[in-house]
Amino acid sequence: MTARVLIKDLAALPDGPVSVAGWVETVRDQKKVQFVVLRDESGAVQLVNPRTVGDDGVVIADEPATTISALSQGSFVRATGELKHDERVKLGGIEIRLTSLEVETAAIPETPIAADSGIDKRMDWRFLDLREPRHNLIFRVQTTFEHALRQYWVENGFVEIHTPKLMASASESRAELFELPYFETTAYLAQSPQIFKQMAQAAGFGRVFEIGPAFRADPSFTSRHATEFTSVDTEISWIDSHEDVMKVHEDLLVAGFTAVKEKHGEEIERLFGVEITVPSTPFPRIPLAEAKRIVAERGYEVQREDDDMDPEGERQISAYVKETYGHEFVFLTDYAASIRPYYHMRHPEDPSITRSYDLIFNGVEISTGAQREHRVDILEKQAVEKGLSVEELEDVLAFFRYGIPPHGGFGMGLARVLMLMLHLSNLRETTYLFRGPTRLTP
Repeated sequence: MTARVLIKDLAALPDGPVSVAGWVETVRDQKKVQFVVLRDESGAVQLVNPRTVGDDGVVIADEPATTISALSQGSFVRATGELKHDERVKLGGIEIRLTSLEVETAAIPETPIAADSGIDKRMDWRFLDLREPRHNLIFRVQTTFEHALRQYWVENGFVEIHTPKLMASASESRAELFELPYFETTAYLAQSPQIFKQMAQAAGFGRVFEIGPAFRADPSFTSRHATEFTSVDTEISWIDSHEDVMKVHEDLLVAGFTAVKEKHGEEIERLFGVEITVPSTPFPRIPLAEAKRIVAERGYEVQREDDDMDPEGERQISAYVKETYGHEFVFLTDYAASIRPYYHMRHPEDPSITRSYDLIFNGVEISTGAQREHRVDILEKQAVEKGLSVEELEDVLAFFRYGIPPHGGFGMGLARVLMLMLHLSNLRETTYLFRGPTRLTP
C-alpha cells in the first residue's frame, strides 16, 4: 500500500501515485465525472473520477464510481490515485485522479449540526463541530502557544511540576469548592496549584511551571467562566517585588504570541479576520486606584461594594490603554489587601494594598499574580485577619517554618487567552470539551 500523505504536503510532490485519507466533505456525483472534496487534519483536496461510458453511451456502474455514488458526508475513506498539478483547480491547484477508494467507516447521512447551529447545540456534537477548519485551527494555535511557553520556561531554567488535583483542604478558599467522597474521608478538587508551587520554592526548585486542570464550583453562566479549566502557572524564587513576576509574565506572552504569529498568522487572518499582534514590552502598568479614576473620568463608576474592579471597568481601562498606548494588555497593580488572599505580600509603606496585579487583555482579566508573603509570622497574622485558622493552615505554614526564599508567581487561564487572541466571544470555543454548571457531556 502506498504510504499515506498529508494533504498539506501534496503541493510539494511531483505528479505521480499518491495515497491520502480523511473524511468526505462534499460529493458532486455527475453523469460524466465525479468530484469528492476530501479533508484531513491538515487541509482539503479534490478527488476526481471520470465515469466509464460504454460504446452505447450508457454509464457503467464500476468502481470506484459505485462507491462514490453511495458516499455520505463525513465518511472516512482512503483514496489512491495520480496526483496532478493543475492551476485551473481552485482548491490548491492540485487534484487526485482516483484509481481506488476504500470506505473505512460510513457516516449517517443526516448531520445533526449546521453552520448556523447555536453554540450549545454545537457543543453537544463537538466532534463534528471540530471538523470545521476554523474550529480545528484553534487547537493548533493552542499547541503552538503552549509549546512556545514551555520552550521559554525550559530555556530560562524553570522546572516543570505536576501537582495533585485531589486535596485534603481548599487550595484557595472554601468558596467555589468541589468536594467528593474519598474512602473514609472527604477530598476536594484543586482550585489552583498555588500551595504546591510555593512548596517547590521551599524545596529549592527556584523556578517552576505547570499547565494543568483547575476546578471552581462557580455557578456562573457567563461567556468567560467554566467549572473546569486549564491553568497556566508559574512561580519564581528570589524576587524583589511583583515587578519581577510581571517581567517574566510579559516575556512569556511575547514568546507565545511570536510563535503563533509566525506559524499561523496568515491562516488566522484568513479564517478569523484577525491580525495577531505581538505585544511590545514593557506592558503598561496602572495602579488600581488610578485605573478607577481614569474609568470614572470616562463616565463609568465601578459597580462593586468591595474594592475590586468590575468587568465593565476592565473593558473601559482596556479601551483607555488601547487609545493611549496602542496596547492590548495592561497590568492593574496594587490591589487592596481586603480583596486579596492572606498570602499576598503587602506594601511595606502602605499595608492596605498588596504587591499584586491582574493582567487585563482586550478588556478581560486573564491572570492574577503577586509577590507572596514568605515570613511565617506575618503569614499567621494575615491569615487571622482574614478569619482563617492557623491550625488548619499548619500543613501549608510548615513550608515556611523551615525556610523559604522571597518568591511570587501567577496563574493564567489558557482558554481566555486564546479566546481574546482570536477575538472570540466565548471561551467554549477555545475549550476542547467545556464543563459548566449544566454541562458534563460529551
